[in-house]
Amino acid sequence: MMTELPPRRRALRWTLAIGAAVMAGWAISGTGVGPASLLAGREGAADIISGLFPPDLDGDLLSRVAVAALETVQISVAAMVLSMAIGLPLALLIAANVEAPRWISGVARGTATLLRSVHELLWALLFVAAVGLGPAAGVYAIGLHSAGVVAKLCSEQLEAVDRAPVETMKLTGGSRLTCALLGILPQARANIASQLLYQWECAIRSSIVIGFVGAGGIGQALAIALRLFRYQELATLIAAVAILVVCVDRMSKSLRGRLGATTRWMAPVRPSYERSTP
Repeated sequence: MMTELPPRRRALRWTLAIGAAVMAGWAISGTGVGPASLLAGREGAADIISGLFPPDLDGDLLSRVAVAALETVQISVAAMVLSMAIGLPLALLIAANVEAPRWISGVARGTATLLRSVHELLWALLFVAAVGLGPAAGVYAIGLHSAGVVAKLCSEQLEAVDRAPVETMKLTGGSRLTCALLGILPQARANIASQLLYQWECAIRSSIVIGFVGAGGIGQALAIALRLFRYQELATLIAAVAILVVCVDRMSKSLRGRLGATTRWMAPVRPSYERSTP
């Protein structure tokens, strides 16, 4: 049987609900979202949609699309290598159960926060200005942002392992590094690998988006086709993007399943010693 809430808590809930509704209404009205804005752009949308058909299936275009798609995959893989090289050591230093010195852990946490707080597009703009147009800028942009995300997600997986084997290693004289490498990492490696595979999916999508600012890949080809109003070519590129994303998603999902982790976002599981008994 449900107990009735005290009047003060009930009033607080109603206040929060009304406040949330007012905030949502303010945001929607301020941004002009609604049927009116959609109807106002119906003619332009109809022109674009009609221009997409039939897609351009010229052999020369298809070969260029294939090259751009392969470049997108190269960008994502290289970016993941860079993000793992930076993010995994940061994750080890951030994880509380690794017990790194506090000042080192603080610096690592601050570095990871800075890397992931800057969006890939901003990183891409900075690196396009620094190293020029092309896939290298995309690799650096996605790699640095992903490193911050990898550090956060993987540190949570490290913190979620069973503490008992780690404590046993400490009692037998194991150092912090030994406990981290032999006691914590082996327990978390499947979940970490799953997180990395999902992050690779994100890198594929990000590499398409940052191509619009000149960072290479199929996104750059999409931007050029859109600017030049080549809508039939744009339709072919959109189809190629959809096929690429679906293939990568299926591959990643299959690999995650083999690792025993099939969820996309893996919330850390509380260790057995912290679970309360009913």
